[in-house]
Amino acid sequence: MRSGRSGTNEWLHGSGQSSKDALTGIDLPGLSADALAVESWWGDRPLRLWVACRLYDYCHLRPLRGPGVRPWVLAGEQRGRGPDNEPLVRCRRPVAWVSERALREADRVVEAQASTEWGPLHRAD
Repeated sequence: MRSGRSGTNEWLHGSGQSSKDALTGIDLPGLSADALAVESWWGDRPLRLWVACRLYDYCHLRPLRGPGVRPWVLAGEQRGRGPDNEPLVRCRRPVAWVSERALREADRVVEAQASTEWGPLHRAD
């Protein structure tokens, strides 16, 4: 899963498949992403919560980067790891945009856990 600007297909088959490290300005060798594949340690916990957590991890990006930024699902290959140890991927095929409804549901599912020690991956908080 990845957050990107609308119009993803404009660069999908070009050379624009990279992210930039905000601290150093280095172009990274792929798109910074968050995997939707469920890890074995998750056990029999709800898949709904797993996906909600993945969506919630980066909920800070839309207000930070502007109204054209939204999450989307892609199929691709991992090309490395980013500065936050996130997968860097090359998109083979876009699968879907994540809807506003799905984002609101993810927020509701995560917030229902009522954890004071868990939140989005946002360094400024």
